[in-house]
Amino acid sequence: MIEQKIEQDLKTALLAGDKQRVTTLRGLKAVLLNVKVATGKRETGLSDDEVLVQLSKQAKQRQESADLYNKGGDAGRAGAELAEKAIIEAYLPAQLSEAEIGALVDEVIAQAGAAGPAALGQVIGQAKAKAGAAADGAVIARIAKEKLQ
Repeated sequence: MIEQKIEQDLKTALLAGDKQRVTTLRGLKAVLLNVKVATGKRETGLSDDEVLVQLSKQAKQRQESADLYNKGGDAGRAGAELAEKAIIEAYLPAQLSEAEIGALVDEVIAQAGAAGPAALGQVIGQAKAKAGAAADGAVIARIAKEKLQ
C-alpha cells in the first residue's frame, strides 16, 4: 500500500512539476527496489512494515546529513535535507512522544521483570518491536538506559 502511494504521489508530483518531491520520491523508489532485489522480493514486493523500516532509515539519514551541513555552515543544503525528510515523514506513522516511549519502556520492563543494566539490550529490543516505526531507536535506548540505572 505505501509503495503504491509513493508511486501515485510521484506521478502527481511529475504532473505538478514539483522537482524536489519528484527527486525525493524517485530516490525512495530506488532504495525500495534495491532492498527488493537484495532480499529476493522483486516479484512479490515488500510488506508495509519493511517499507516503513526503509523510510525511517532514509528520514534518519536526511536528519544526520542536515546536522552535518549545519555544523559545516551550509544552511542551504541543510534546509534541502530537512525538506526531503519532511516529504519522507509524510509516509511514516506519527511518532510517539518521549512520555509515550517512557510508558512503553516501563511496560516492557514490568513484563520482562528486567532490572539493572544487564537487561538493557532485551528491553530495547522488545520496546523497538512494540513501537515499530513510530519511535526512534536512539530515543528508546536513551530512555531504557535511564530507567534501568
